[in-house]
Amino acid sequence: MSEVNGQPDHDKGSAPASARAIVIHPVLTAAPSGRRSAEARLDEAVGLALAIDLEVVASRLVRVSRMQPATLIGGGAIEALKEEVEASSAELLVVDAALTPVQQRNLERRCDCKVIDRTGLILEIFGRRARTKEGQLQVELAHLSYQRSRLVRSWTHLERQRGGAGFMGGPGESQIELDRRLIDERIVRLKQDLDDVRRTRSLHRGARARVPYPVVALVGYTNAGKSTLFNRLTRAAVRAQDLLFATLDPTMRSLDLPGGTKAILSDTVGFISDLPTALVAAFRATLEEVQSADLILHVRDVAHPDSEAQRDDVHAVLAELGIEADRDRRVVEVLNKTDLLSAEDAADIRAAAVGRNGATTAPVGVSALTGEGCDALLATIETALTANRQTVEVALSFADGKTMAWLHRHGTVTGQTDDGEETRVTVALDPADIARLERMIDRPVMPA
Repeated sequence: MSEVNGQPDHDKGSAPASARAIVIHPVLTAAPSGRRSAEARLDEAVGLALAIDLEVVASRLVRVSRMQPATLIGGGAIEALKEEVEASSAELLVVDAALTPVQQRNLERRCDCKVIDRTGLILEIFGRRARTKEGQLQVELAHLSYQRSRLVRSWTHLERQRGGAGFMGGPGESQIELDRRLIDERIVRLKQDLDDVRRTRSLHRGARARVPYPVVALVGYTNAGKSTLFNRLTRAAVRAQDLLFATLDPTMRSLDLPGGTKAILSDTVGFISDLPTALVAAFRATLEEVQSADLILHVRDVAHPDSEAQRDDVHAVLAELGIEADRDRRVVEVLNKTDLLSAEDAADIRAAAVGRNGATTAPVGVSALTGEGCDALLATIETALTANRQTVEVALSFADGKTMAWLHRHGTVTGQTDDGEETRVTVALDPADIARLERMIDRPVMPA
């Protein structure tokens, strides 16, 4: 990995956008197939490759009777791949599995081309998509944590052909111990910078608590339509494409609810199966926004054949954040892309989701593309955010128009009486808003 002025250089050494690639998904024949088919996993891997503009010249499943410690796949499969690489002039082999450094190096030597695994491919996408300083810090930390065990091919000072954000540059085998120390020092600095990010985000959350608007976070499998739904609900223009990981940096916008109240809607990075642990750890500062949200909308692509498996993958990531999606009343399933289903299929999927969710808020079917169901979703959001409201009575001076306006904006005023000296207002508020009100007027309020 090259450096400029002591900092990692992220702009050199990545593969050209038009690099020719072969994508394979190893299938252990003796292992159970699971909820997601091998073909679907291969299709997803191809989608990941296309997300960084690789030219996928071939893709196929590779049957493996027993995982080989040295190369993952057997010698016969490797020889076939080598011939395919030569025939297609492929520059890159993408293996949709987690490779050890030894397996990666041996496959490169046997196939005579660059090799990256699923983790490297995902990190490559994130490295290209990060735009904010925070996103770039988190991506670099994940890259370095991954690269540290691959120093013999990913980090060098004597051969400066590759950059830190990519996995497709030239190999290097120099000054490994020195480079490991430099990586460790950089990781320490990045973690310190990300601690500052967490503190800043904590301050921002505190500021929002004083504003105050509830926060609604969008989560879901990558390419489930979160950004399209975000744009539909907030009338924003966030990048929304039929592309895996089209959104990386979190975005927040004001959301107007039917009753006249406001919320903050947050669009977050998409989840994916086998999300690298290093990436989850590095993006914890961003994912904390989900943890602290007042409401979590789990957006699902119900037209996708692996929708149920994708749902399980999202729940697994949420569980790592301490959120039990099936039991947390903050989580609402949004069944997106219903316009691609027949009315009967959409009803069946919604009925199945209702039965599974038990006592949590019923799922809402929408089409973010056409807008169908979005009004019902906004009403569901408002109902969920106001479900725990408590009715209180507060006494205000006649001159305190600011607090009176705040009550009308954030609660439901059900009564108002004047006794000649002050106005007594009966209002339904969320517990968090009651706490904010008490800080505003500097005294406790009484239950009505």
